[in-house]
Amino acid sequence: MTPETLYAVIEATWPSASVRQVGPFLIRTGLGGGSRVSAATITAPVTAADLPQAEAEMEALGQPKIFMIRAGDDALDALLEAEGYVIKDPVVGFVAPVSALTAQRPPPVSTFEVWPPLAVQREIWAAGGIGPARLAVMDRVTGPKTTILGRVDDTPAGCAFVACHGPHAMLHALETSGLHRRKGVAARMLTACAFWAKGQGAETFSLVVTQANTGAHALYASLGMEPVGQYHYRIKTDAKDDPATLRC
Repeated sequence: MTPETLYAVIEATWPSASVRQVGPFLIRTGLGGGSRVSAATITAPVTAADLPQAEAEMEALGQPKIFMIRAGDDALDALLEAEGYVIKDPVVGFVAPVSALTAQRPPPVSTFEVWPPLAVQREIWAAGGIGPARLAVMDRVTGPKTTILGRVDDTPAGCAFVACHGPHAMLHALETSGLHRRKGVAARMLTACAFWAKGQGAETFSLVVTQANTGAHALYASLGMEPVGQYHYRIKTDAKDDPATLRC
């Protein structure tokens, strides 16, 4: 998987409500679903004269002015820095062959494939800051998709969302209940997602995580996943904007 493929898989498996071209920018309507579905990206070189229109479009949508900086976007990165935009949430992608993650199934009744999500899953996600707007992102996915419910001692303990784009599967919204962390729930759910992806014919399995989440990095590396591609956001933190509401 190349970084460019990673970006395409993100777009397909965690989609914006709408995307439209405005000059050299793709402007996304996120409807409160977070940075990934709200951030603008570029399709051509940009100058400072191009920025006001993109900013106006995002303001008209009621969204913070935020841009995703991907591989090759160095000129845009420098331009935004000069315009007072600050870095938010550097992110790294992890990937592994599906075959590397499906050597052994999770223990019986420790994970379940569920679609649509159960009320208890919505509660677990809500406790982790993944509310209705992000659940709406899951609903918008048009390709193969499911959720995984993780259990410990017959108790719901976590959940995750996984979807496919061609031969590539991507995990999103992996969340473990606070009372059940450090019990292997996340690893079992990830493995269950990989087995589901295998059943869909997927060949690669990927996810994205903030660079600051070193504990998650260690987990993914222990499962044989390797870094592939990265990106970060640039955001203009006006007084009316609240960057904390825009998780990656």
